Amino acid sequence: MTQEQEQREQAEQQEEWRKDIRFWVGNGQLLHATLSQPRRKDGHTAQRTVVRPVRMKDGLHYQFESFHADKALHRNIKEHEAADELIGLLAGDYRQALIKTPEADVQLLFSKKGKAAARKLPPTSKNAEAPEHNRRKRRVMEDGVPVPFLVELGIMTPEGRVHAKKQDKFRQINRFLEMVSDVLDDLPAGRELRIVDFGCGKSYLTFALYHLLAVELGRSISVVGLDLKADVIAFCSGLAKKLQYDRLQFLVGDIAEYEGLTSADMVVTLHACDTATDAALAKAVGWGASVIMSVPCCQHELFRQVENEVMAPILSQGLLKERFAALATDAVRGQLLEALGYKVQMLEFVDPEHTPKNLLIRAVVSGRKELSERKWEQYLAFKSFLGLSPSLERMLPNAWPTSGNK
Repeated sequence: MTQEQEQREQAEQQEEWRKDIRFWVGNGQLLHATLSQPRRKDGHTAQRTVVRPVRMKDGLHYQFESFHADKALHRNIKEHEAADELIGLLAGDYRQALIKTPEADVQLLFSKKGKAAARKLPPTSKNAEAPEHNRRKRRVMEDGVPVPFLVELGIMTPEGRVHAKKQDKFRQINRFLEMVSDVLDDLPAGRELRIVDFGCGKSYLTFALYHLLAVELGRSISVVGLDLKADVIAFCSGLAKKLQYDRLQFLVGDIAEYEGLTSADMVVTLHACDTATDAALAKAVGWGASVIMSVPCCQHELFRQVENEVMAPILSQGLLKERFAALATDAVRGQLLEALGYKVQMLEFVDPEHTPKNLLIRAVVSGRKELSERKWEQYLAFKSFLGLSPSLERMLPNAWPTSGNK
């Protein structure tokens, strides 16, 4: 074969696989692609790139997830631009690709001289529909796919395998992200989202939230994590810097005294003890937060207050009284939030066999701004029946009718 014939054959091969990729992408048939074996070992090319379709509010996109030695980067590219992006990576950066389509899985192999060979494999993909980017119960993080912050926090190995002793924590993180995903449409669009995590601790869920919104979904966000422990905040700040999460900051501070913002779109408070949860909820309401995610802890306040002769069979037994007071505390919180125009759900956060503190209060602004008289009257009757004086009501004195604050 002459050099001219070889070049012509190579050009035909190039055009054939490029044509296939444009067809698969243009017709929504590219279900998954893994690009590997970088042509250069200069450190600039990702070790591998994974491409998958994602359905977003403005239509079909393709997510390009590139895995480097110490981090993973995500880009969501519009459908009409994705084919050229994928072709460019194959032509310049990688020697191998495995592309999954409804009809077959195709392996592309490239020689050092640029020759291409395609091999069809039995299909492993079962359907051609692009997944909904915000689909309920979609696991943002999968066992076997490395996520840098999980590796750094000791939940995953560098290869992406979840450590056996961290399986519960991994499921908890995914459960939290599922709950967040369900209310993404309730957050403002078209601008930067402001998020606060009160009592963030070691910040597993703070990093997970940032990963979901900024990395996976490409949203513009700023996140503040607040905690009283200076050593924990120093650790989290260092990790955020290492991961290049430049819109995530951690501060030492008390929930009730924090004045760093005048508004926020989402407030998260997980296991803030006793009335610290109420302080966080009051801040969220005052800031006009569209979404509140709260896992209460140590509900002691109403345990000391609750009195009712009719309820004596429960209240005379310490253990039963403790459990009842905890439920009453969260019922009060939910009722007050509903009176102020939030839609409230009480959800099981994790399996109760792992922790009794497994209730999550998820509140979303309903669009109704005026006080709900019916919810307010129900609340007044409930607190009167049990002889309660809840902190949350006192922390929001301007939200209630004067007659209610007695």
